Amino acid sequence: METLLVVDDDLGIQKQLKWSFSDYEVVFADDRQSAIAQLRRFEPKVVTLDLGLPPDPANASEGLATLAEILNLAPQTKVIVVTGNNDKENALKAIQLGAYDFYQKPIDSDTIRILVSRAMTLFDLEQENRQLAQSLPAMGRIIGSSESIQQASRRAEKIAQTDVSTLLLGESGTGKEVFARSIHDLSARRNKPFVAINCASIPENLLESELFGYEKGAFTGANKTTPGKIETAQGGTLFLDEIGDMPIGLQAKMLRFLQERVIERVGGRHEIPVDIRVVCATHRDLSSMVAEQTFREDLFYRVSEITIRIPPLRERGSDVVLLARTFLGAYKDEYGSKVKGFSEDAIEAMMQHRWPGNIRELQNKLKSAVILAEGNLIQADDMGLTAGQNGTMQNINLREVREEAESRAIRQAWHLAEQNMSKTAELLGITRPTLYSLIDKYRLDDIKPSN
Repeated sequence: METLLVVDDDLGIQKQLKWSFSDYEVVFADDRQSAIAQLRRFEPKVVTLDLGLPPDPANASEGLATLAEILNLAPQTKVIVVTGNNDKENALKAIQLGAYDFYQKPIDSDTIRILVSRAMTLFDLEQENRQLAQSLPAMGRIIGSSESIQQASRRAEKIAQTDVSTLLLGESGTGKEVFARSIHDLSARRNKPFVAINCASIPENLLESELFGYEKGAFTGANKTTPGKIETAQGGTLFLDEIGDMPIGLQAKMLRFLQERVIERVGGRHEIPVDIRVVCATHRDLSSMVAEQTFREDLFYRVSEITIRIPPLRERGSDVVLLARTFLGAYKDEYGSKVKGFSEDAIEAMMQHRWPGNIRELQNKLKSAVILAEGNLIQADDMGLTAGQNGTMQNINLREVREEAESRAIRQAWHLAEQNMSKTAELLGITRPTLYSLIDKYRLDDIKPSN
């Protein structure tokens, strides 16, 4: 049973909250000293804190001081501050100090239950991500707790210690190079070079010499013998990004290298042995390209001994919030910003946005928001998003609108029900079999039964 700490000197409020949270172990404190003592003893995930505490219950100074001390001792704790009916100014001060949310009296049991449940879920998500990063040092670059990203991470971890050729499939901006670097960092080659080259960003007439190097005098301007990317990766890992954009004429030379592990520089006459691990990536459908004869079938099978699909951000559920919080921590230091977190409308907008540019789009929007935000919390407008919309032209296809709305409602209910499927179905007003059917229908891979 989860522990909830209630800090309030009003016995009536204490009794109401104890009754409201019968499925929690509720512990109480009535001043700052007892609150800190209970915090140390029980280490609760969530605290509700009345700002009007003795010895000066008419003002919020003692409550704000208690909040600051709680967050200093246990910064991951989610604190929901409770204020008087007309005390919005101090509620906003509390948010600036780092409170998770605020609630104004009189207390409504249903509303505060939802707030506490959401805070508990967020604490668990953040804790799970921290534990994942600690347990998988090399895969710690990959942030997320959704089943889809976890499945891809486990697959990458399994193949890291081998030299099997790996193909990473995913849309632009999903983090294919991050996966490639993680595979390298977890391999026996970690102390050797990791060399990346984007096959789509280099003109066709230069790509061969970039990859294989060239001998002095091989062409106009070749004033000295220069090793290519393949040679410079000796002993380590070569990452070929956008392999699907490699010219068909160069693919034969690449195939020979992969089969025989030798190369010849442009203009060269002797073979150079190379010992490297190759990881490739593309956003293209290589199978279709093989059928259309724009990508060699034998090269396709050579580079895709193991294939890992990296899910787009829109399929990763609450991971977008975890990623946003992680990036925010880096960007606010980089740009000297005082931003501390996200408003509720920003979180809602991030969860609803389709993210066609995936993680790269999220990073770009966050950088702009950190620079442009005027308050201590990033708003949806700061990110160029609008809560309740997808950030693009409004969808008027009824089937798609229904699917998006039902998917969003299922995810919200699942979080409110603390990932309990029976409670999720109950909140949605449907049976469990219907819930499972909808999860399969809408491919909600990040939602898995916990009971």
